[in-house]
Amino acid sequence: MKKLSNILSDIRTLQLIGDAECTVSKICFDSREVVKDALFVATSGSQTDGHRFIEKAIENGATAVICEKLPETLSENVAFVVVENSAETLGKASSAFYDHPSRNLKLVGITGTNGKTTIATLLYTLHRKLGYATGLLSTVENKINDTTFSATHTTPDAVALNALLAEMVENGCSYCFMEVSSHAVVQHRIAGLHFAGGVFTNLTHDHLDYHGDFKNYRDAKKAFFDNLPKDAFALTNADDVNGNVMTQNTEAQKYTYSLKNMADFRCHILESHFGRTLLYLNDDELWSNLTGAFNAYNIAAIYGSAICLGHDKQEVLQAVSALYPVAGRFETVVSAGGIFAIVDYAHTPDALENVLNTINSIRGRQEQLITVVGCGGERDAEKRPKMADIACRLSERAIFTADNPRSEDPEAILDEMEKGVNPADYRKKLRITNRREAIKTAVSLAQKNDIILIAGKGHEQYQEVNKVRKHFDDKEEVRNAFLEQGK
Repeated sequence: MKKLSNILSDIRTLQLIGDAECTVSKICFDSREVVKDALFVATSGSQTDGHRFIEKAIENGATAVICEKLPETLSENVAFVVVENSAETLGKASSAFYDHPSRNLKLVGITGTNGKTTIATLLYTLHRKLGYATGLLSTVENKINDTTFSATHTTPDAVALNALLAEMVENGCSYCFMEVSSHAVVQHRIAGLHFAGGVFTNLTHDHLDYHGDFKNYRDAKKAFFDNLPKDAFALTNADDVNGNVMTQNTEAQKYTYSLKNMADFRCHILESHFGRTLLYLNDDELWSNLTGAFNAYNIAAIYGSAICLGHDKQEVLQAVSALYPVAGRFETVVSAGGIFAIVDYAHTPDALENVLNTINSIRGRQEQLITVVGCGGERDAEKRPKMADIACRLSERAIFTADNPRSEDPEAILDEMEKGVNPADYRKKLRITNRREAIKTAVSLAQKNDIILIAGKGHEQYQEVNKVRKHFDDKEEVRNAFLEQGK
């Protein structure tokens, strides 16, 4: 329970009508979740305007309302607070309601197109290995020490986010590592949070269906760094042209990591194998259980973040060498007959190209590479022909199949993918809409030592068709296919 006046102490208000000393039992932005003495924040979303539900929220027991414009009728015994931006205020109010939990632990945000989940999850694992109580907020799962909670968004809404952070503080967490999506920045879900550091991975083609163009997408990522405090660190990828852009206006302490250029944290690949890589990290050699150049970038970012947080170098190196791949990120399943299947979340052109280039850099000349790939429905359609082209160019065979078509016609999605295939590569492609059958076909085509890449869904354990989710796990499917076909 909090006084409304305490919640508003760091918030700029344009108008206050009613009793600022009223007691608030809960913060809600959905009128259906309002209970007695709740504070209802009317936010203007892309699909619904919360101002339409103020009356309903009051009927359900709201004692206070934050809004951008007052309703025509003001209810008695209800405090009304007018602000410039309700969504931003929701974040700040949520933080205040939960006693500013991000100030009571070291919160590090990871943003970029690819690598966010791996870096956040492995930083969490590293800190657990170092003996710290630690929290994780990721696409795959949320964790408080060793307790796991399901994740529904890359970054939770502001209320859920602060509730989780408060629970982490209550459970003694010293650190929390979280993915920061571009949507979360634009929608002010992280407003009011105090970050100890920020990490930028890379920026490639993604989410343009939401942001409109690449500049808006880039600026959403940059806004995260713009708002980092002076006592935070900003660690960026020096090999990405947008790395310097991210920190142009930040007050945080700037650091860089790189595989190609001068940087504070430099990493080089000395040997690369499936499931094992020898790295030269600053002045030390290190064997890693992660594969490929993209994971070398991830390791450099993890190492750099840990050093920026003040940990001992040798302890960090030892912990990094004991890290294993994150679920659905270049996970390898090997059949009894010696066929390699790699399950990876790669769902952008750049991520797919990175994974395929990694496989091609390791495999011998005799092994065949078969790629199973699809594209999600209701997402950036410009990716579809590009991903199809990449799959065909960099594989011996490419099987186009359904990903999560959602409400779109999966056949129409495959039609758009096929438009990107070079005529010279037509002979390489197969089109099998049913994902299970596509994986079975890939296994039937593979021989000993061949590699099958199953891309796009990674850790997901469902497939969404016509907005209905049914259980589907790429790793399960390929294991079953190996057993059924005796391979």
